Amino acid sequence: MFYPNYIGIFINPFYLARKNLADAIYKLSIGISGSLIDVGCGTKPYRKYFKVDCYRGLDIDSVEARKKAIADDFYDGFSFPYQDEIFDSALCNQVLEHVFNPDNFLSEINRVLRPSGKLLLTVPFVWDEHEQPYDYARYSSFGLRTLLENNGFRVITQLKLGADASIIFQIANAYLYKVTLNWPKIPKLFFTFTIMAAINLFGIIAGRLLPNNPDLFLDQVIYAEKVL
Repeated sequence: MFYPNYIGIFINPFYLARKNLADAIYKLSIGISGSLIDVGCGTKPYRKYFKVDCYRGLDIDSVEARKKAIADDFYDGFSFPYQDEIFDSALCNQVLEHVFNPDNFLSEINRVLRPSGKLLLTVPFVWDEHEQPYDYARYSSFGLRTLLENNGFRVITQLKLGADASIIFQIANAYLYKVTLNWPKIPKLFFTFTIMAAINLFGIIAGRLLPNNPDLFLDQVIYAEKVL
């Protein structure tokens, strides 16, 4: 699901989005070092990309998160359970859209980072509501940059993923995934291996042949530095 190879074209309805995201995180992970805090870590899906001295997962305190037994620490939704300036870097992957108080959230990330600490942040832009009812926001490229700058970060790299014709095919598969979610297992698998796989293939081809559109994209990836 999170490291899609060519087989993912045939079995992963979210291949186009996940491939772009994995490639971008891998590329920018090179700039991450020292001790890292994975904020909203979930299952730590990209853990293997980060060659760091210490990797610590932080998640919102909930029954579900504690059942997973993957996070190292938990927070109450307001303050992180750490002292000031103890991490060299932070990862926050597809989490900010689920945060109702983003200024407080980013200020907490800033607080626990050492001076010049690095932040690798990803967020969706064109995507369906997910993890309902805890889906609160979508950020334009300008809004996200301003939000980070207002909370003590300098944006070094800002990427727009899926800013080409492949976005049409990924949204089509996202739609089909939701409407077939409750189908019987065998018809659903057949539909995935055939129709959704064909949509993935057409998306790859269209993304390479047709012009890009930087104003319409699936996800954003930010690589930033603590300055305040």
